[in-house]
Amino acid sequence: MPSIAGSRSSPVAGPTIENTTPQKRRLRSDSARIRNTPISSTPLPVQTSPLKRKSPRRCNNDGPNNPLKVIEKSFTKSSKSPVKKRLSDIFLDKPAWDPSDMEQLSAVKEALHVSTAQTAVVCREDEQNRILQFCKKCVELEKAGSLYVCGCPGTGKSLSMEKVKEDLVNWANESGVQPPDILSINCTSLTNASEIFSKIVGRSQPRKKAKGSTFPLQDLRNLYSQKQDLPGTRMVLIIADELDFVITKDRAVLHDLFMLTTMPFSKCILIGIANAIDLADRFLPKLQSLNCKPMVITFRAYSKDQIITILKQRLMALPYTVFQPQALELCARKVAAASGDMRKALSICRSAIEMLEAEIRDSISKLSSPSLESDDHQSSAGFDILPKPVNNIVRVDHVAIALSKAYRSPVVDTIQSLPQHQQIILCSAVKFFRGGKKDTTIGELNKFYMDVCKLTLIPPVGIVEFSSMCRVLGDQGILKLGQSREDKLRRVALKIDEAVVTFALQVVDSFFRVYSAYPILRNISVKASVSLLRAITSWLMIIFIWNRESVSFGIVFNNMVTLDTKS
Repeated sequence: MPSIAGSRSSPVAGPTIENTTPQKRRLRSDSARIRNTPISSTPLPVQTSPLKRKSPRRCNNDGPNNPLKVIEKSFTKSSKSPVKKRLSDIFLDKPAWDPSDMEQLSAVKEALHVSTAQTAVVCREDEQNRILQFCKKCVELEKAGSLYVCGCPGTGKSLSMEKVKEDLVNWANESGVQPPDILSINCTSLTNASEIFSKIVGRSQPRKKAKGSTFPLQDLRNLYSQKQDLPGTRMVLIIADELDFVITKDRAVLHDLFMLTTMPFSKCILIGIANAIDLADRFLPKLQSLNCKPMVITFRAYSKDQIITILKQRLMALPYTVFQPQALELCARKVAAASGDMRKALSICRSAIEMLEAEIRDSISKLSSPSLESDDHQSSAGFDILPKPVNNIVRVDHVAIALSKAYRSPVVDTIQSLPQHQQIILCSAVKFFRGGKKDTTIGELNKFYMDVCKLTLIPPVGIVEFSSMCRVLGDQGILKLGQSREDKLRRVALKIDEAVVTFALQVVDSFFRVYSAYPILRNISVKASVSLLRAITSWLMIIFIWNRESVSFGIVFNNMVTLDTKS
């Protein structure tokens, strides 16, 4: 070895010549020999060695398109979002609350209650401004008009109207304009659809209400068809909430109601509120033909950032921290993806607080149990020295449990409680029917079921047991089975929505993909694999809900295996 190194070295030696020969890897014996060598005072010639060659694996991992770095960048970007930053700054500046204090507990629950009125309605400023400008224009010009407000439940329609009424009265008083007479009607409280005209007559003509009008609609038509010479006659703002309750079979009440705004001397400003977004599309052609087409304002479902902003506004007045920022974001993400209903988000937050209450009660009961008080010195101290929980704020796991309870359905529970092979049959049926077929035979479904079992290395059952399991699923209302002399020729189809089956079996389906993607799992028995699936189901659901777009299932599974190995 020294002779080879000497033959490759340069024959010219001097202080100005740099040695470009690559350094050999030192052994431990060499390093010990170097430590024992005395250090010389003369400077050694500078030796430059070329850069070490990287393996292809390291080169690929250092690339900008590495999936691990892409995921890391996505998490870095998401952690720098302004919503998260503001939430962290707000919650870290406040001390944690004490759930055992009944005064604090009632204050938190009241702040998160649906009926609690807020000082300002946030995230609906644009819609409120459009409604307010419409009302201002009608009041200034003393001209009748109609407006239809639609949106999904829990999107702030009724709450925004309360704010608009307040702003309209303040604007009229400041501008010196006579404020309108406001009539708010909840159509769910009406005994019949025509009763809404009686309420309008009672506000427009109190004398008619005292006498008891027999034909309130005709009285309103007579009132608005002639000029009113009475001084001080004000505009009437009619806010009809839950307008879809006045829709009759012939829709005459709805048409007559909007027709009041087209009368020549009408003083009526009509604002209808309903959850049905397609209500205007169904009745607009008819209303347009009657020359009473209303202006339409749609309240879109709340987004994730808007839900976080509203929750933050409700919790801002509290002098202590109640939720983890990650817990609030998990709630906002799930509700925004499901419906965008703010009332649902508030209900889930209150349910998560109840989960924390139950957890604290269980911990205190365990600490105060007789089995833990065997020592006389410990029992004499009493309840005053009971340690309080270190973390009293609502965590991600509390919100995850509340979410699972809020979005639970009996069908999903039934599917998730089925035996493993019946779940595989449903998974096979969903994948088979995605090709466009609506039904098939038990024999064809059995072939697809066999392929899925071979892919996942799960031993399949026989055709007789397969047919009996299909009959069980048919008795439970999940599959629809036809009649035939042979079981193989019986037609089978899904009786429930495919999305319900997909949602209920998403963890099982993901496990099947992991089972086939990771060869190490094939050395584990089927029984151990199923036990592993049941153990990690709840943890995986939290990860999927938390960041479904950024985290791939393979990364999640690797992290899970690492944590399980460490524990």
